Parts: sequence; structure tokens; C-alpha cells
Amino acid sequence: MTIGHRLTSRILLFDESGSILLFLTTAPDTSGLARWVTPGGGVDPGETHADAAIRELFEETGLAITDPGEPVWQYDFVVEWDDADHDTGHAEYYVVHTTRFDPSDEGWTDSERVDTLDARWWTLGDLTTTHEPYEPAHLLELVSHHRFERET
Repeated sequence: MTIGHRLTSRILLFDESGSILLFLTTAPDTSGLARWVTPGGGVDPGETHADAAIRELFEETGLAITDPGEPVWQYDFVVEWDDADHDTGHAEYYVVHTTRFDPSDEGWTDSERVDTLDARWWTLGDLTTTHEPYEPAHLLELVSHHRFERET
């Protein structure tokens, strides 16, 4: 039985050294497991993926941008978490480069304040050697490919 399909926008946010900002969040699952994810979230009704990326980046980090550019990767997935409000999804990923900063939690929702456990800038080496779970499974490849891209 399908309970829902969720559109999401995610941001690969890189600092000047090529490190990526990830958030440690609890999974929508009774297991209580946590995994590292990029900033981003659901696309609201009437919103484009790009608009959602701009909004989510600001809400989750405090960083305001006006244009995330074109998506660099997209994928469709099946949700395996047992407490999720959807069972399939479509994600579009954007690349944004910035100067390293400490993310602000001022725009977080009440559930983000409960589910978000930590934020950290990760180097490529950190990701290569970690045993901590992260999503998506292709994150290492995406970081390797996009960390030193520059907007034109």
C-alpha cells in the first residue's frame, strides 16, 4: 500500500576548502538510528525544487541565497524507515559554495529541534574513512565530483 510520494530538494553545501556541511538526524524509524544528511527537505505545494532548496537552506543553516543553479543529481527512492510519512520519494540535489560558517538553528521547526543532533563540516577524507551512516549512498561520489566546482 502506497502512503505517499515526497518531493525533496537537497543542497551539497561546500566551504572554501571543499568540506561539506552535514547534519546528524534521527531517522523516521522506531530504531532511533541517526545518519548524516545534507541540508534540505520537502518541496511545498506550488514550490519549485529550486525554491525549496533556497528556503530549506535558509531555514536549516541561516544562509540566504537567491539561486541554487541547476540540479546536479536527482534520484527516485523507496523509503525504508517504518515511521516515515511517505514510502517513495524524488530528490533533486544542488551545489552551493560558501565561506565556512557556523549554521544557525533559528529557522528550525520543532521536529528539527528534536531530530537534529549535530552539524559538522566534513572533509572528503572524513567521509572516506567514516563508519558513521550517511545518506544518500552516492554522497561520497557526489562530494568527490562537485566539491571544487565553481559557479559560472
